[in-house]
Amino acid sequence: MKKSKVFWGYAVLALVIYAVVQTLITTEVIDIYYKNMLITMCINIMLAVSLHIVIGVTGQFSIGHAGFLAVGAYVSAIITTKLLLPFPLAIFLGALAATVAGLIVGIPTLRLKGDYLAIATLGFAEIIRIVFLNTDYVGGAAGMQVKYLSTWTYAFVGVVLTIVVIANFTNSRHGRACISIREDEIAADAMGINTTYYKVVAFAIGSFFAGLAGAIFAHNFFIIQPATFGFLKSFDILIYVVLGGLGSLSGSVLAAIFLTIVSMYLANFPETRMIIYSLVLIIVMLYRPAGLMGTKEITSLFKFGKKGGAKQ
Repeated sequence: MKKSKVFWGYAVLALVIYAVVQTLITTEVIDIYYKNMLITMCINIMLAVSLHIVIGVTGQFSIGHAGFLAVGAYVSAIITTKLLLPFPLAIFLGALAATVAGLIVGIPTLRLKGDYLAIATLGFAEIIRIVFLNTDYVGGAAGMQVKYLSTWTYAFVGVVLTIVVIANFTNSRHGRACISIREDEIAADAMGINTTYYKVVAFAIGSFFAGLAGAIFAHNFFIIQPATFGFLKSFDILIYVVLGGLGSLSGSVLAAIFLTIVSMYLANFPETRMIIYSLVLIIVMLYRPAGLMGTKEITSLFKFGKKGGAKQ
């Protein structure tokens, strides 16, 4: 009963946030620049949370997330631009294609650990980028022109869906199995947990939502290019998870919001943008080496407050 009340409380909060922002966009209080920033923020949150389930929950060091983003982006763009099918269908099929890609790379490579897994996933992302780079059907190096179809509604629904699914998975029996793998894979295997199976499942779920983010990303701009999905993009996504705190879903969300705002405002200073961006990261990591939230969720702060009040 208590969990049901908490769920509906979050649902009402999400509806209020959506309604307020949508009203501000409709009345043009929020102009196209800030609308684009909000959509970009939602895309980054989806990417951060989808990688969180792989690194933060299951403890697998993957740096090939840009590959799944690229698959979702290009597949959805082909469906809307070449096949002229509806955008919602393109989003689903783009996410599904990324899931298939996640299974293809996950099944053989997730038996690896640590640096070996990181190298394998990075290699996969580069293979995907090179394939699109040399495919004339999607424009090759020049890129592919895409219809502008992404809206605040699509982006917000994507964020809510991503957070709800991954939060529920984490709190389920399957999620606890993934956490046990993160804490001690040998002990988890000795207790009878099929470690490879759960790692592949987490990887597939993360890939699905990365593909979902890719579909919205592709249709938020008029062109997508293979260079956009290089290994630096994977490191950007990795930074969201590490800065937010490994194992903290709400930390990944806060880090994605924070870095999106910093990055957007530094766009006016292209010469010094990366220097300032790097300094911000260094300062934060010096004073918060465990990340913004560590391993805690933002809800634990409210529980702490109630506990403290009870003691008094």
